[in-house]
Amino acid sequence: MHNTPEEDNRTEGLVSVINKLLLVIVVLVISIVAIPFILFYTNQPGKPEVQTQPVASSSPETVKTDATIYWTAPDINTITDAKQKEQVAYGKELISHTAKYLGPNGSVMKMSNGMNCQNCHLQSGTAVFGNNYGSVASLYPKFRARSGAVEDIYKRVNDCFERSLNGRALSKKNKEMQAIVSYISFVGSNVEKGKKAEGSGFKELAWLDRAADPAKGLTVYTTKCQSCHQANGAGVLTADKTEFTYPALWGNNSFNDGAGLYRISNFAKYIKYNMPLGVTHQNPQLTDEETWDVAAFVISQNRPHINTPKDWPDVSKKPVDHPFGPYADIFTEKQHKYGPFKPIVDEQKRLEAAKQKASTIVKN
Repeated sequence: MHNTPEEDNRTEGLVSVINKLLLVIVVLVISIVAIPFILFYTNQPGKPEVQTQPVASSSPETVKTDATIYWTAPDINTITDAKQKEQVAYGKELISHTAKYLGPNGSVMKMSNGMNCQNCHLQSGTAVFGNNYGSVASLYPKFRARSGAVEDIYKRVNDCFERSLNGRALSKKNKEMQAIVSYISFVGSNVEKGKKAEGSGFKELAWLDRAADPAKGLTVYTTKCQSCHQANGAGVLTADKTEFTYPALWGNNSFNDGAGLYRISNFAKYIKYNMPLGVTHQNPQLTDEETWDVAAFVISQNRPHINTPKDWPDVSKKPVDHPFGPYADIFTEKQHKYGPFKPIVDEQKRLEAAKQKASTIVKN
């Protein structure tokens, strides 16, 4: 039995309608299922957001960077005045090889312990965070709480001669003193007056939460330091015995207990970012704890003593790790020498705040 043409047309029309309905249903189902997944994906952390318009690139002024441009010393060869150049060059020679000229076997005079200035001021006083001279010319003369007076560069150099080199002071007119000051002034001549050179002095080091331990420091010293400075801390002399290849860290030929490096924080910062030899502030080798402990070990050893009765006329200005009393606080000399230092820091802040408050009350 065959359908009429009219019946066939009605059937085809019905099938077409059904197919369209099925297509609409399929699209709706896919949309319902897919949309949550799309929304979930696009809102995940770290997924790039779709930009609706072009984004302008950042200008150089708005780009953030961690790069630091550290101070570098000017080149002596840029000096055009022949007399100045000769004096500055001699000053550098004295800084680099102090003992050859001024040590126990010095060719000019015998007035220091055999150490060279650059044993403490690395690379002739130009190493970044190596106790360099970058800020000396720009900041001196300046008031120093240790002496309670304004000091010039000559005074600062003589402090090193009397303390770090355990020797005698030189007169301002002395040829060697003039050369040293000329060199220090030249290397810092590219730093604006009153400003501190980037990378000068010591790089900061966090306080320990405990006291530094000389016994633990001995282990660090044995494994990391004694190959150069020897088990007895006496260092290694050159063949002609005019200077140290590796300086003495304690004993008669080392810095005395009035030197800046006898303060454990200074010595720890110096070690952390410069030792063992070859280390820089960008690639330290010792952990913070190892650094504090080995510093404690070294300063616990015997060394020359210097009488400094005029140091710190205002005892409240003493650094937290100054190892000799009297103090404005109640902490012992041992704690001031080895720590822990945070309680002392907190107490000094409290005392300073009380002092400021009392001063304000008096003024009002």
